[in-house]
Amino acid sequence: MSVKMGVLALLVGGPGYGYQLRGEFEHRTGGSWPLNIGQVYTTLDRLERDGLVARGDADDDGHVVYTATDAGREEVARWFSEPVPAKRGRDELAIKFALAVTVPGVDVPRLVQVQRASAMRALQDLTRLKRTADPSEDLAWSLVLESMVFQAEAEARWLDHVESSVARHMPPEVRDPDPRGGSIAAAARAAVR
Repeated sequence: MSVKMGVLALLVGGPGYGYQLRGEFEHRTGGSWPLNIGQVYTTLDRLERDGLVARGDADDDGHVVYTATDAGREEVARWFSEPVPAKRGRDELAIKFALAVTVPGVDVPRLVQVQRASAMRALQDLTRLKRTADPSEDLAWSLVLESMVFQAEAEARWLDHVESSVARHMPPEVRDPDPRGGSIAAAARAAVR
């Protein structure tokens, strides 16, 4: 999602100013996507330039209030009616493992275990947060939180797949490097100690 569409969607819900929009955005996403206030004002300037919002007068506190234009409302309606494209190809974790299985001296099973431990910690933290979330009080945050839980679960399942693929397809001498050899494997072990 772009910040542009998030800010514009908030303005379709009613007029607002920069700090207010940033606060609403972060509240509705549970702080999972923090915004820099400069980013919000730059986005408002671009939205205004593109005719999607109109700058109004300042309120009693001096805040410049923006409203969505008809074109802005149409843009948000279009955005809500279309699917979000799937992320493909630039997943750092997948690329890391793609390289790890081809670079000599990388202890791939150890890498799987380190990443799995991280994913499980994240999943435990998210599960604790989920217990405190009340969808009837804050449905927006609950949905974001559940998405993060599903992503952590998917990562753990994918790591199980990586582990079984490595066991089936990597030659033993590559899969189980000599613990004394290989500068990459030795450096990786030292880093996690």
